[in-house]
Amino acid sequence: MATLMTEPRMTHTLNLHVVHPLDDIAEEKRSPEGLGQMPMSTSVRFSLYALRGYLVLIGLMVGYRVLSLAGAFGHHVH
Repeated sequence: MATLMTEPRMTHTLNLHVVHPLDDIAEEKRSPEGLGQMPMSTSVRFSLYALRGYLVLIGLMVGYRVLSLAGAFGHHVH
């Protein structure tokens, strides 16, 4: 008894073309004028202020460390 082997036929093929952003057609940019402020809840506003304070504090600590390593505060015995 012979086995009948048939290949499945595809009814359609999916062709995907990738276009690099530099080769793509430039689209019109939207203007941020007239949008106003983004609505934020109190908790989101507090979190953003906390993040801002943390980043300022870390920046000051890095600046102090750099100046300390540069010898800007004199020579200290450790």
